[in-house]
Amino acid sequence: MARIPALSTLATMRGLREPTRSAEAEAQDGAPRRERETIPRDRDDDYTPAAAAARRAFLREHTGVALEHVSRGSFDPAILPGNIEHFVGVAQVPIGIAGPLLVDGEHAQGEFYVPLATSEGTLVASYNRGMKMLYEAGGVKTTILDDAMQRAPAFMFESAREARAFGEWLSEHFGEIKQAAESTTRSGRLRGVEQYSASRILFTRFDYTTGDAAGQNLTGKATAAACAWITANYAGITNFYLESNFATDKKSSQVNILRTRGKRVVAEATIPGALIEAHMHTSGERLFRARQVSNLGGFMSGVNNNGAHSANGIAALFIATGQDAANVAESSAALGFSELLPNGDYYASITIPSLIVATYGGGTGLATQRECLELIDCYGAGKVRKLAEIVAATVLCGELSLGSAIVAEEWVKAHDQLGRNRA
Repeated sequence: MARIPALSTLATMRGLREPTRSAEAEAQDGAPRRERETIPRDRDDDYTPAAAAARRAFLREHTGVALEHVSRGSFDPAILPGNIEHFVGVAQVPIGIAGPLLVDGEHAQGEFYVPLATSEGTLVASYNRGMKMLYEAGGVKTTILDDAMQRAPAFMFESAREARAFGEWLSEHFGEIKQAAESTTRSGRLRGVEQYSASRILFTRFDYTTGDAAGQNLTGKATAAACAWITANYAGITNFYLESNFATDKKSSQVNILRTRGKRVVAEATIPGALIEAHMHTSGERLFRARQVSNLGGFMSGVNNNGAHSANGIAALFIATGQDAANVAESSAALGFSELLPNGDYYASITIPSLIVATYGGGTGLATQRECLELIDCYGAGKVRKLAEIVAATVLCGELSLGSAIVAEEWVKAHDQLGRNRA
């Protein structure tokens, strides 16, 4: 570990302090202003152990906290440009393994040991229990139904008629718009442009496929190029905004539940009644009745999906594998459907309409995150659909396990047994 520099050396870090206020400025508003001390930064190379140590020393001086454990990373900060600013160390989240998860997908085939990063006791055990039952039931069948990532510009006009005319022109010139957008990317492809009108505004959604990247930055850059071409070739636009909030980035929304954002993936399984009795200590009939009650409760409360706790498994997988954790807000929307079959078997499925994952770029190349992706053979090019299927299959296992624990009245008992670490 690098030696923490003396506090006096902080002054040598560039950009440490902002210019002080002049006496004249202080006199004008009647009171001296407190000088703001900025976080140390090395403008030549800010991704070094010394730069991180200088910031920790700065924090120790200002807060009295030494950040002993935060400082103990296992990788070279030189790999971090593009991932973080003002790097000081690492947040160490425990990683547990659930599995084997048996998947019968179009891209994920076979057994997987799934890394879950969490501090919630019982979470890994619960997902592991669901995986065990579905393994014996023959595994989880997974299917990707759609793939789209959006940026949503809005165009304003003098009146609704001009907005309507522009929409017609937009459709007629899709080829040129597509060419302009795709000139900025090697992997992104513009699939189409959705149109939604209100007042004198035309809201659009530019739909892309983005290869192995999650694609938010890719689509932003591509759509900016497309809009530059549009505004240069169409007169009458009074204003436009590159993002109108119609993509609902980092927010769950009905439009993306219906239209897809990221991967739209289904995980499904049929479980013999005897397995439910053996592993979950309940029955398919009781699970189905509880699902009906849960659907009504969700309807009354105004939720926009009927999943039980899909955010648990998705967040834990996202943290372990270097996904953008904020995308859990969208990705955790889950549509559960089940049937009690005439022979007593139980059919269960989960549809995730906005699953945003990547196997390349972003945080996927960081040291521990890459290892976790490699653990499930999902690092690098050509693996993103495989990862999406593994995530969906994991979610289904967790949904069944929690639902069963509630019905069998084991939920609280399990948390008392595995989730208590209080003195």
